Amino acid sequence: MSKSKVLAGLLVGAAAGAVLGLLLAPEKGSDMRKKIAKKKNQFGEDIKNKFGEVKETIKGKYDNIRSDANELMEKEREAKKNFG
Repeated sequence: MSKSKVLAGLLVGAAAGAVLGLLLAPEKGSDMRKKIAKKKNQFGEDIKNKFGEVKETIKGKYDNIRSDANELMEKEREAKKNFG
């Protein structure tokens, strides 16, 4: 199972648990709605932060692969120049 699927499952599970916990707690409706709105905003921020982290990780890996490819191409040019 990929890391992204595990992360998505954990986030969905956490959100579902938070909503169920709020819905099953004995409180007034207005208080409950405020708590749900707060949790929703917090969850949205958490997702945004996680996607930002994933984006940075992918960008770093892309940059590394690109750098390695450029090095290989430069070595190939040097080899052709020396042997060609």
